[in-house]
Amino acid sequence: MVAKESSISMKSLERLVSDKASKLGNSFPCQICVVGFLCGICLTSLFLAALTSLGTFGLTAFSFSSVFPPCNSTSQVTNMGAHIDRTADENDDDDQVKLLVSAWDNLLLNNEDYFKKQGINKSDVPNAPHLENCKERTGVRERLDTPIANQTFPSWINGGDEENYPLTRRVQREIWYHQHPQDCANKSLKFLVADWETLPGFGIGAQIAGMTGLLAIAINENRVLVANYYNRADHDGCKGSRRGSWSCYFLLETSKECRKRALEVMKKKEAWESGLVTGKQNYSSKEIWSGRIPKLWGHPWSYMKPTTEINGTLISSHRKMDRRWWRAQAVRYLMRFQTEYTCGLMNAARHSAFGKEAAEIVLSTGDWRNKKKEVRSEIEEEVWSNHKPWVPRPMLSVHVRMGDKACEMRVAALEEYMHLADRIRDRFPELNRIWLSTEMKEVVERSKDYAHWRFYYTEVARQVGNTSMAEYEGSLGREMSTNYPLVNFLMASEADFFVGALGSTWCFLIDGMRNTGGKVMSGYLSVNKDRFW
Repeated sequence: MVAKESSISMKSLERLVSDKASKLGNSFPCQICVVGFLCGICLTSLFLAALTSLGTFGLTAFSFSSVFPPCNSTSQVTNMGAHIDRTADENDDDDQVKLLVSAWDNLLLNNEDYFKKQGINKSDVPNAPHLENCKERTGVRERLDTPIANQTFPSWINGGDEENYPLTRRVQREIWYHQHPQDCANKSLKFLVADWETLPGFGIGAQIAGMTGLLAIAINENRVLVANYYNRADHDGCKGSRRGSWSCYFLLETSKECRKRALEVMKKKEAWESGLVTGKQNYSSKEIWSGRIPKLWGHPWSYMKPTTEINGTLISSHRKMDRRWWRAQAVRYLMRFQTEYTCGLMNAARHSAFGKEAAEIVLSTGDWRNKKKEVRSEIEEEVWSNHKPWVPRPMLSVHVRMGDKACEMRVAALEEYMHLADRIRDRFPELNRIWLSTEMKEVVERSKDYAHWRFYYTEVARQVGNTSMAEYEGSLGREMSTNYPLVNFLMASEADFFVGALGSTWCFLIDGMRNTGGKVMSGYLSVNKDRFW
């Protein structure tokens, strides 16, 4: 390919040593700080927690499939689970609850032998309110996302206009139309083809942030963005053409026709020379990470309602309001529709965390084995099927970022996050559940000190000491180190409230998803400010 054969330009060299966060992370003072800290502690090796079966309750973890597919698929079991503090539960030995949870387990796993042994017809198992039919839902999403002449826009925005960032619906619609031109064979159509960032030290958040910058460039230059190789999807869980592609987790950023056309055109030397195709090497780091925000929609960030509180003060304005607004729009577009694989991951997480509670709700209406399941009615098919899966509410998501992030921002102990959580609870006393996401083992251990809260979290090996994020992810393996953060990200996006650290790109992006997903008026309490404000 011409782009790969050409020598590295000065802009490419600049990009390699680019991002301000990367500079901070590699700065000599920061390294001295980390080395000094490491010298003061004894690093222990990371280990995987022993996981018990889905049918076991108590103060335990639950193992579950990394892909919980619809009933006619197979699944691949991995060591990931969700821990639920059930100290207050008195009825964990409820055989009916266990039986129903087990039936849902085996229904998802398509285990025919289980139902034969139990003498249960699969069709009689009641609907699991916390699970989606992934095959069915993904088929609907793919049809909606396929350009058809005179079709209506496939809206994926929740909530009213006042519950989202200004112009969210309009911007999402126009990005989609920009990325889905009617005639992909048009010889004048221009493309920006780019792999996801793979530089060492770049986490998922940095990769997504970089792609939002490339989407801005594509819109400004009237190009169709085609996201190519995604290294975090290069694992056995992503099958066929989806391996090594963002499309393993979310629907493509452009149509299949435009993608095919772009990949054909980029093989031609003259296409690069004429500017018909460009890549990351054509742009400086500054252009990608802090370049011009598309101005097609004016300056909607100038009238965003202040909903973020730092140190007890609502932040009404800051230097990066335009970038905050744009990244929210871009990440919402890139993650607009989950694939069947991601849907399966979310099913697995919800079933591990909330399966018992869901079973108790279903059983509160009577013994399901004595009821004959009726054929789905039209309203179930056409209306109720669009409802999101059940989760216990209200739910607060707390993301605690520590470890090597100290090089880039002021890190805070769990106590600071919980202080903010208690402030929310003072206003909403019915709130008592927290979805906790963190890479640090000590944070999970400290959460046990807060007995008045009920915590849920994925059960994976976590960092001990100040191990770098790159080393930590390497210890988990590519599939696990990608899947469990994305599950936490999506859980946080859907939670009723959120407490995090704006200095973390990950939290910054979660905030963007929430502010384009009907959660603006839930507010955001942060333990620190973004380092570039």
